[in-house]
Amino acid sequence: MNAPAYFDAISLDRLPLGIAARVASVDWPALDEGEACRLRQFGFDEGVKVEALHLGPFGRDPIAVRVGRMTVAIRRKHAGAIGVTLLEK
Repeated sequence: MNAPAYFDAISLDRLPLGIAARVASVDWPALDEGEACRLRQFGFDEGVKVEALHLGPFGRDPIAVRVGRMTVAIRRKHAGAIGVTLLEK
C-alpha cells in the first residue's frame, strides 16, 4: 500500500473547503492554555486528518472542520495556529 503524498504546508484557516489535509504541526505556545486544551479535546494533534467544511457568515468565522469522524467549529485565529499538509486525492 502506498503512503499518502504530501504537498506544501499551509495553515488550517487557509485550507480550501472540501480538501483533505493532515495536521503537520500545532503552534501550542501561540494559543491560550484553555484554547489549546479545547483543541486537544477535539482531537487536533499532529497526524490527524482534517477537512474544512463550512465558513461562518460574518468574517468567515467560525470554521466548521471535520476532525476524524467528528465535525467541530473553531475560530479562524485558532485555525491559523494549525499547520496542515494537503493530501493527494
